[in-house]
Amino acid sequence: MANWASRVVTWRREWRDRLSLRVQLVTITAILASAVAAGLVIVVQISLAGAAKSTTERVLNDHGNALVSSIRAPSPDSALNVPQSQLGPGVAVYDKAGARVAGTVPPSMQEDFKELSVTTRMRTIEGGEHFAIMALPFTTSSQVQGVVVLTEPLAPYERNEQAAMVVSIVAGALLVLMAAGSAAWISRRVLSPVEQMARTADEWSEHDLERRFALGAPTNEIRALGSTLDALLDKVASVIRAEQRLTSELAHELRTPLTTIHGAAELLALRTDLDKQAREDVALIKNASASMSNTISVLLDLARRHSQAFHNDRTQLDDLAVELRGLSTPGSHLNVDLPPALSINVPEVLAIRALAPILDNALKVSDRAWVSARADGRSVALLVADSGPGVPDQWVDTLFQPGWSGNGGSGLGLSLARRVARSGGGDVSLVEQHNQYGGATFAVTFPGCRAARA
Repeated sequence: MANWASRVVTWRREWRDRLSLRVQLVTITAILASAVAAGLVIVVQISLAGAAKSTTERVLNDHGNALVSSIRAPSPDSALNVPQSQLGPGVAVYDKAGARVAGTVPPSMQEDFKELSVTTRMRTIEGGEHFAIMALPFTTSSQVQGVVVLTEPLAPYERNEQAAMVVSIVAGALLVLMAAGSAAWISRRVLSPVEQMARTADEWSEHDLERRFALGAPTNEIRALGSTLDALLDKVASVIRAEQRLTSELAHELRTPLTTIHGAAELLALRTDLDKQAREDVALIKNASASMSNTISVLLDLARRHSQAFHNDRTQLDDLAVELRGLSTPGSHLNVDLPPALSINVPEVLAIRALAPILDNALKVSDRAWVSARADGRSVALLVADSGPGVPDQWVDTLFQPGWSGNGGSGLGLSLARRVARSGGGDVSLVEQHNQYGGATFAVTFPGCRAARA
């Protein structure tokens, strides 16, 4: 029993999570309306059945009393005298001993009439083929006793009940449809501002720090929700701006000593008196300082651009392809195949900043990489594939975490690429752990469209 109840609760939770709030409201309203309609149909049928029974008994009783009033017996020992004009089909008169004095008995009701002919109290039963049978004991003015047994067909009453059931069911169905329609209309009217808010918020990206819902004074629940969310956005924007200021300040503070280190390493590399091990150490310092300088440049660029509207910029993919080919490293092959008919709604430099770390990783783990593009609705996905070892299952969940690296690097490349992409309303994701070349495929997605040049 407990397991069954647990399964029901789990099913209800899954059902609720799977359906939208509007569908849930309409469904619940339809269920409640159906329950009410079913209850009304049952009540109507019970009421009609009671009314039909009461009417049948009243008709039988009136008919029986009329017949009893016409029966005569001159003396206590004389036989009952029943006028033939008062008798009809399915009506019989019995004396005290249960012997039929007058009337006819339908063949299908012989046993019922025989049972009722000796009753000492008024009784009504159902017998034959949909007939009500009443036994009405009587005593004449001369104290002669007998029993009148008469019938009333139930078919007319049953037809009325069936017709009433059909009408009740149709009315109940209309009630359910009207209730569900009303719930759908009301929920659409009530929830349309919320849906508009969701669509509006979905169009915002991380750089849209000044955007607000601005629904006006909180005069109703929806506006109160919008006001609360605007206040929350103010707090979030304040935190993001503080983080951006800190990033910018740290980057500025680090750039000067990093430039000094890099310059000193370059000067050391020009010296002729260094042994092989020293030159390798100097080269390591140069590469590390160059990588860190590039990371700082990206952070500074993000900090400067946080208030700009990226979606006002547009970059044709054939222009982007020219810049990407320049990122190829010696000894590697970079195949860039971007259709000129597609464009992305971000500056070219931002797209390069997002793609560069991914291309760098691809060319580190393999000697070949491919860059392609595909349109996906209102977005354009830039696909970077390599022929390396791919991405193991245990790396998938931690791949974009800052500081994590599977090959001994700084662990900032993918997380920084995702941050750059999201600042332009896009994202970075792992599409294939093992592609047709054996390596991994990443997608850098930006808002974009298919727009050929004039």
